Amino acid sequence: MARHRNHLPQLDGGLFLTDGGIETTLIFHDGLDLPLFAAFHLLRDEAGRKALRRYYARYAVLAREQGLGFVLESPTWRASPDWAARLGYTDAGLARANRAAVALMGELRAAFEGDHAPMVVSGCVGPRGDGYSPRWIMSVAEAEAYHATQIRTFAGTEADMVTAITMTHAEEAIGVVLAARAAGLPVAVSFTLETDGRLPSGQALGAAVEAVDAATDAAPAYFMINCAHPTHFRDVLAAGGGWRHRIRGVRANASKRSHVELDAATELDGGDPVELGAQHAELRRLLPGLAVLGGCCGTDHRHVEAIARACR
Repeated sequence: MARHRNHLPQLDGGLFLTDGGIETTLIFHDGLDLPLFAAFHLLRDEAGRKALRRYYARYAVLAREQGLGFVLESPTWRASPDWAARLGYTDAGLARANRAAVALMGELRAAFEGDHAPMVVSGCVGPRGDGYSPRWIMSVAEAEAYHATQIRTFAGTEADMVTAITMTHAEEAIGVVLAARAAGLPVAVSFTLETDGRLPSGQALGAAVEAVDAATDAAPAYFMINCAHPTHFRDVLAAGGGWRHRIRGVRANASKRSHVELDAATELDGGDPVELGAQHAELRRLLPGLAVLGGCCGTDHRHVEAIARACR
């Protein structure tokens, strides 16, 4: 299928799915060991690569059956220098892992893409620190320098874009956007929210979106929300604000629990997939530009299927 690297079809008005909570699915459902929640670590052997193929194939088949687009988000949320060093990766080994992750997404696209199910390959960038709570607020320059390593690697692959997932403060998001712009890749920014609808840094969602746009000349292709339940941010969206048109993606948690509660939990809280689907139908009314729908912690293909059916 012909494509232009800087054109993102999820901006053309159609509905796109993406996957669910990859780490929680692989750990709790598939029984795999993911040190530091690092799904990319599975790429080191064929058994791990097969597990990742099986995981993504469920969603790709679902999107094709529903006649919807699909964003193949690479399993590289933890594949940045600080996290990889804790797992024993050299700089060269980390670059190979990031390239291998995108190559796997390309293989899946070749296998499952159809005329009515366009597929986009995204290089996933995660936070430098804890995705639930920022240990420190990086400066924009620090964030740009840190994330440029991974993003430059993505620029040398077939990745169509970069998506920064679970951003906890605006400065880090701005740094990612600047690094992606320097590398010539479109970028989406996804903020995580607490139960009060604010970022872990305490900043309001609307203020964070506006801060990133102001600092980057509105460079992000769009913004997203992830790692929060719809009940945590529904009222923030319902309160209105022009910034809402910039939110085009949601990857919600299955559970209504707070991040502190989830961090302490020893069992998976899968919530109610049907209820979650209905809540996403309401989110579509609050976010007219909503185009990318998937899941985060505790969700799997059942939740994403319920979301797809409710939102179609």
